[in-house]
Amino acid sequence: MENNIDNEKPRVDRAKKMMLWFGMISLTMSFLGITSGYIVSKERPDWLTDFQIPQAFYISLVVILVSSVTFYLAKKYVIAQERKKGMVFLIITFLLGITFIIFQFKGFSEIISSGYFFTGSESTITTSFIYLVVLLHLTHIIAALISVLVVIYNHYKQRYIKGSTVGIEIAATFWHFVDILWIYLFLFFYFVR
Repeated sequence: MENNIDNEKPRVDRAKKMMLWFGMISLTMSFLGITSGYIVSKERPDWLTDFQIPQAFYISLVVILVSSVTFYLAKKYVIAQERKKGMVFLIITFLLGITFIIFQFKGFSEIISSGYFFTGSESTITTSFIYLVVLLHLTHIIAALISVLVVIYNHYKQRYIKGSTVGIEIAATFWHFVDILWIYLFLFFYFVR
C-alpha cells in the first residue's frame, strides 16, 4: 500500500503545478483584457493625458523586485535543507510583501491628493481603471502573502524534506508570477497614457 502512495505522489505534485499554471494563465488573460479596455478607453474625450504615476508605485516596484530575489534565495535554502537561512529569507519576503501593500496604498493617497478619486464627480475613467487594476493586483498579492505564511508554517514544522518541496515550489512560482504581473502593469501605465 505504501508503494502505491509513493507512486502517486509525483502525479499529485504535477497536478498541483498544472492547476497553478492554469490559474496563472487565466489571471494573465484577465489582466490583458482589462488593459485592453484601458487602451480602447484612451480614445474618450475625457481621458487624462497628463496623469503621473505616483512616486510610491516606483518604490513598490523596487520592493517587489527585491522580494523576488529573497523568495528565490528562501526556496534555494529550504531545498538545500539550510533551515535558518531559509526561514530568514521567507520572513524577509513576507515583510517585503507587506511593504509593497503599504506603498500601494500610499500611491492611492497620492492619487487622491492630486484630486482624483475612484468614483464620484472627481473621478475620471483613467483613474478608475488604475484603481481597479491596482486593487485587483493587490488581491493577488494578499493571496501570495497567505501562501508565504503557509510555507513559513510548513518550513517551521519541517515538512520540506528532500523530494517533498512542492509546496514551496508552487508558492515561489505564484510569487514570481504576481511580481512579473506588477512589472507589466507598471510598465503598461508608464508607457500607455
